[in-house]
Amino acid sequence: GVISNLDSNDLVFSNHRCHGHFLAYGGDMRALFAELMGRETGVCRGRGGSQHLHWKNFYSNGILGGTIPIATGMSLAEKIKGTNAITVVFLGDGALGEGIVYESLNIASLWKIPILYVLENNQIAQSTPINLALAGSIPGRFSAFGILIHEYDTSDVKVINDAANQIIKTIREQKVPQALILKTFRFGPHSKGDDTRPPNLIDEIRSKHDPLLIHGKRLAQEDRSKIEQEADLEVLTAFSTAQDDPFAEKFSF
Repeated sequence: GVISNLDSNDLVFSNHRCHGHFLAYGGDMRALFAELMGRETGVCRGRGGSQHLHWKNFYSNGILGGTIPIATGMSLAEKIKGTNAITVVFLGDGALGEGIVYESLNIASLWKIPILYVLENNQIAQSTPINLALAGSIPGRFSAFGILIHEYDTSDVKVINDAANQIIKTIREQKVPQALILKTFRFGPHSKGDDTRPPNLIDEIRSKHDPLLIHGKRLAQEDRSKIEQEADLEVLTAFSTAQDDPFAEKFSF
């Protein structure tokens, strides 16, 4: 919903949960699988692993909140160079506990840096619900620095796409930072078996907020089934192909 509105020279920064963002950016599924398996055909030749990807203008790393200053600085560089490129950086609610985030927001507002902060608020950091970890409001953290906020409680990709389209146009024209806060939901554990939420609550959340279910209702059942079968085959083929790729070679110094 966000990335589809970007130009080819725009920058995208993800976080330690970067796989979905990478695929939405247009990244190759086989290369992603290969990277996770440490294969030479991976996105970073098997050396970046799950959390550290770089392809074209897409970047990620595994340091919580660590992408925010990097994205802000690179967006400033693009402004100074006059490329008219903007930067989109994704962060979660858990990253709001990092002080470097607020230093970055201050600089972005003060120096009018063309960047969009997309905060995915899934309301639970690992196994800690947001009400036990976050004081105050999330919008207030951006408004304190004079950054315009857009907040949506939706998983509908069309709604998000339309909103992001207008926000990105404004950032590109006015060269100012803005924030898009999306209320999202995590449908599974952070890791293996560390989800303390009742299973029936997760089932209810998925039934109401799964973006695939929401968007899928717009399709005829025959068309939807065909698309899902094609997608399943694409995933299986990419995975099995990556399994047969050679392991990454060791660096020689």
